[in-house]
Amino acid sequence: MRIGPFGKAQPKRDEQPASAADNEPRGKRKRRGPDLFTLVFGTVMVLGVCIIAYPTFSNWWNSLHQSRAIASYAEAVKDADPEKIEALLDQARAYNERLYAKPGRYTPSEEENEEYLATLDITGTGIMGYIQYEKLGINYPIYHGVDESVLQIAIGHIQGSSLPVGGATTHAAISGHRGLPSAKLFSDLDKAVEGDTFTITVLNQTLTYQIDQIRIVEPGDMSELDLMKDQDLVTMITCTPYGINTHRMLVRAHRVENAASLVSIPAEAVLIPSYVAVPLAGMPMLFVYLVCALLYSRVADHEVNHETTKSELQKLKEARKARRKANK
Repeated sequence: MRIGPFGKAQPKRDEQPASAADNEPRGKRKRRGPDLFTLVFGTVMVLGVCIIAYPTFSNWWNSLHQSRAIASYAEAVKDADPEKIEALLDQARAYNERLYAKPGRYTPSEEENEEYLATLDITGTGIMGYIQYEKLGINYPIYHGVDESVLQIAIGHIQGSSLPVGGATTHAAISGHRGLPSAKLFSDLDKAVEGDTFTITVLNQTLTYQIDQIRIVEPGDMSELDLMKDQDLVTMITCTPYGINTHRMLVRAHRVENAASLVSIPAEAVLIPSYVAVPLAGMPMLFVYLVCALLYSRVADHEVNHETTKSELQKLKEARKARRKANK
C-alpha cells in the first residue's frame, strides 16, 4: 500500500483489487447438487445385479407356477369320478392301439387332432400328466402338443407318438427346451445316464421308467421314436449342443416296476433356494445402501460447505476491517 499524490491510499502494482467473485463466500461456489458419479454407479450396480439374477428368479417363478399347475391337476383327479378316470384311460389306450396301424401318424387330420386334444384333458387346460425326474430337478406338467407357447413354460407331448399311459407296443415322446433364460426345463438332460429312473403320472396312475439309451440325431430323424413290439417306452427330447441346437438329444427309457417306496406327491409350492433368496434380498439392500450413501454424501457436503461459508465470511470481515484501518 502506498500514498497517492492526493493523500489517498492506493494499491501496489502487484496487488489487484478484489473482484465480486473473490468477495463472494467460497462455500457458495463449492456447493454441488447430487453426486452424479455415485448416482450413475449405483444405478449400474442395481441393473447389473438384476440382469445376473433374472434367469435364476425367472426359473424359480416358472417352477412355482408349474408346481401349482401340477397341484391343481392332482386335485382335479382326486375329485373326479373314478368311472370318468377309467373311461379317459380306456380312451387313451384305444388311441394308442390305432397308432400302431397308422402309417402317417405324425400328420393327423383335423378330426384326429381334435380327438387328440380332448383325450386325457381332465382339467381343460391341456395338461395330460406330469413328469418327475428327481435327480435332475425336473418336475413339470406335460401338455398336449409342442407349440412354442407350451415349450416356453413346460414339457410338450409330441402328437403322433403314444400317449403316456403305458402298455405294450407304445412309445411316448415328450419334448422340452434347453437354455431358456426363463425356465430350466430340460437344460440338464445331458446329465442323464443309463440306469436313471423317472416317473410319469397320468390321472391316477404313476409309471416308472429306466433310461436305457441316449442318442444324438438330426432334427428330422424320427426313426428312434418307432413303436417296438411289446415294448413300453418313453423318450425325452431336447436340443443339443447347448446354445447351438443343430441336433436333437433323445433319452429313451423302458417301463419298470414302481419302487416299493414310491410316493408321487405334487408340491403345492416351491421353497425359494438360497441362490434365489440371496439376490432377491441383496438387490433391495444394495439399493437402500446406495441411496443412503448418496444422501449422506449430500448432507456431508452441505455441512462442509456451511462451515466453509462461516469461515470465509469471518475472513472476509477481518480483511475488510484491515482495509479500513489501512485507509485511515
